[in-house]
Amino acid sequence: MAITTHSRDLWWRLFSTVSGMTNLPFGFSPAGDDDPEGKPGQGPGPAGFDLNQLGSMLSQLGQMMSQAGTTGASTGPVNYDLARQLATSQVPASHPASSVDVSKVVEAIALAEVWLDGATAMPAGVRTSTAWTPRQWIDATMPTWEKLCSPIAEQVSRAWVDGLPEEAKAQAGPLLAMMGSMGGMAFGSQLGQGLAQLATEVLTSTDVGLPLGPVGTAALLPRSIAEFGSGLDLPEDQVRLYLATREAAHHRLYAGTPWLRDRVIALISEYAGAISVDFSAVEQLAASIDPSDPASIEAALGQGMFEPTITPGQQAAMAQLETLLALVEGWVDTVVAEAVGDRLPGASALRETLRRRRATGGPAEQTFATLIGLELRPRRLRAAADLWREIGASRGTDGRDALWAHPDLLPSGSDLDDPSGFVDRDKQFTELLAGLGELEAELLTDPEGASPAETPESETPEASAGSTDDPEAGDPGPAPRSG
Repeated sequence: MAITTHSRDLWWRLFSTVSGMTNLPFGFSPAGDDDPEGKPGQGPGPAGFDLNQLGSMLSQLGQMMSQAGTTGASTGPVNYDLARQLATSQVPASHPASSVDVSKVVEAIALAEVWLDGATAMPAGVRTSTAWTPRQWIDATMPTWEKLCSPIAEQVSRAWVDGLPEEAKAQAGPLLAMMGSMGGMAFGSQLGQGLAQLATEVLTSTDVGLPLGPVGTAALLPRSIAEFGSGLDLPEDQVRLYLATREAAHHRLYAGTPWLRDRVIALISEYAGAISVDFSAVEQLAASIDPSDPASIEAALGQGMFEPTITPGQQAAMAQLETLLALVEGWVDTVVAEAVGDRLPGASALRETLRRRRATGGPAEQTFATLIGLELRPRRLRAAADLWREIGASRGTDGRDALWAHPDLLPSGSDLDDPSGFVDRDKQFTELLAGLGELEAELLTDPEGASPAETPESETPEASAGSTDDPEAGDPGPAPRSG
């Protein structure tokens, strides 16, 4: 395949992604926007061509290219400076969270911790409680997003280069480095747009199943919580307190399970390690689109023809990751239900609403699916909650939480399909261990109930052999040496 074909398709992909801020192909706008008369030099021209938008896009592209070449922070598979800039520019400007909002969050987290003390053996993991605006959420969570997205972006970028024929690599020469820079901007643009949408919808720092902010920092977003609770016909303080309990429960689990956060990132890296790009799809794309028709390009790209091929190894890693996050969410759901109990009249409605929010593809699932190809299936979340409830009834609170001591102790994906089977096997194993303990105790004790260490010295063979009728004989002394 000639390098010109690859370059044309790659450039269209990158320009289309970077210009995605307008959700339209680069340099075009819908008919009827701006000046419908199409006056020369301004507004949309022939076929919807917008000279003003073209100039703006070229200016932004030049600035981003200049930044990518002059700042070390922009190097790498993802231009995180661009992602942060795009995300913050697309959310409403606002002052930092007020002291009143922060005080309400602090009080809610403090009360939630008291409730959780009776529902879990995990110690409190929150060291700081605060309130965030969407922009504060973006700034505070960006370091974690870098850890989550970098493995995927690095492997995709590497797969594109490795997948090129050697002849194409030789002809490309310096263009490969430029393509890498453009790829970083493309990933940064995608991440920035995703975070902008997510920042206005998330309720807490743990909406995606793991704490995204600094370790030990519990954060609620008051504006999003107010909008979320407005349609529930529930007092805002009840909604805040319920979400604060979920937030504190997430932090307890991750603080009490040191391996958990690293395990999530390791599974994402394992998933990324097997990424490969199917260039036959690129060839089909190049043959099926008309470069002069941006609409056909957008339609082709929307079919996912540029997406990496999912391998069996990736499917296994994805299944493990989905199971692990489902277990996290199921544990939090169960513990929060026990902690809240009947203290909040609207707790049941809030619990079901949050479950349905996940079931309908909430922001967490959509962002994960877009950025790392992961979807949390609601059926698994409900199954995990049922499983943790049954385990708690069988093992008790301490025994239930003890399963988080090591990844190998946790239920598997198949166990989520059969919670009762896992509990039955766990009971049988516990009974087996108890039986082995009793057997060991019997082996260490003689039939009369005295251990070997308690056997009278006069009854041992050595004592009998060394005894004598002569009281003057005393200690027989050491045995004579042979020879």
